[in-house]
Amino acid sequence: MSELPAADATTRVFLVDDHEVVRRGLRDLIDDEPDMEVVGEAATTAQALARGPALRPDVAVLDVRLPDGDGISVCRELRSRMPEVACLMLTSFDDEDALLDAIMAGAAGYVLKQIKGSDLVSAVRTVATGQSMLDPATTARLMHSLRDPEAAKPPEDERLAALSERER
Repeated sequence: MSELPAADATTRVFLVDDHEVVRRGLRDLIDDEPDMEVVGEAATTAQALARGPALRPDVAVLDVRLPDGDGISVCRELRSRMPEVACLMLTSFDDEDALLDAIMAGAAGYVLKQIKGSDLVSAVRTVATGQSMLDPATTARLMHSLRDPEAAKPPEDERLAALSERER
């Protein structure tokens, strides 16, 4: 079982997003909170894997799509090196496959960038305490498609027949 931050401890947050303006906005939101601090940032997968373990964050906020890879791989690698870190995926893309991959990689949360700032801060707090935080609409669609895979399939097009289900 992972250790949770003490009630009076500051939650250490690591930001990974390829857009500087997003990182700056996240830093402003998080650093305004008395119980949180941003301990570092990265714009690429390589930077995240080099900096993250050295910073020992409690929470890593990860963009799903990065220029040299993806945040899901970063999540998997960070969690293998630091099982106690909680990964919160933050993405523009409402993608069921990415949500499932993130969960399988060990992410504690998955939220869309359309989230309100106060809700994002709450999501960071939620995953920092060992709980899960998943975007409700994406999760509902994923659960529906898992329960009824036939309903989620698009009409068959012979051009798509050669592709796997995931490629489609």
